Amino acid sequence: MLCLRNIEYEKNGRKILHGVNMTFREGMSYSILGPNGAGKSTIARILMGELKPTAGEVLLDGRDITGLGVTERARLGISMAWQEPARYEGIRLREYLTLGGKLKVEEDEIREALELVGLPHELYAGRLIDKTLSGGERKRIELASPLLLRPRYVILDEPDSGLDITAGELIEELLGRFKRAGTTVILITHHEEIAGKTDFAYFVCAGRLVKKGFSREVVEYYRKTCGRCLFVEGSP
Repeated sequence: MLCLRNIEYEKNGRKILHGVNMTFREGMSYSILGPNGAGKSTIARILMGELKPTAGEVLLDGRDITGLGVTERARLGISMAWQEPARYEGIRLREYLTLGGKLKVEEDEIREALELVGLPHELYAGRLIDKTLSGGERKRIELASPLLLRPRYVILDEPDSGLDITAGELIEELLGRFKRAGTTVILITHHEEIAGKTDFAYFVCAGRLVKKGFSREVVEYYRKTCGRCLFVEGSP
């Protein structure tokens, strides 16, 4: 079980997160839903170890991992598909997906992962990652990577960002694939229709946890209240 306990985060004297508590149980899918600037991606980066909280703890199976960085958390089975895909250049896609050959997977597994995210294996597996790739192609590559890693937990930060109108179908397929593999998904989004595809949701606004519950209930609350909400990020 992965937990956030009383997480606070402050930057340049500005408080971004206010005592956030969240629990992510294995075998389920979760969404962290909220408007732009609510602190969602900050939560994702704290879960992954890219940011250290100002206060509070990150716990994995009861162990305090707050002080561990990205690499150490990856070794513990936590992975992330970033909102802005890393811009590696000059390596072939197959090498990127297999960590330079360190990840022992069959070619059929690479084929399946690529084709699931809409990239034909024959056209992409041996292709160089370079400046000719579009933003949407890079995003799809970023989503294919954790399929092969098979982590215990995967954080998908705005996975539909930069994709076309088929993004909803792709996210639904990814959620199903991760669930069958036993991977817990933590999905960051500001789109209700994407959040509604998960099992459980946390609604965050102005750095505070406003509501939690089954995704359909939280999405309905978000629809009814978010447009009228007077919160702004950093408000007291």
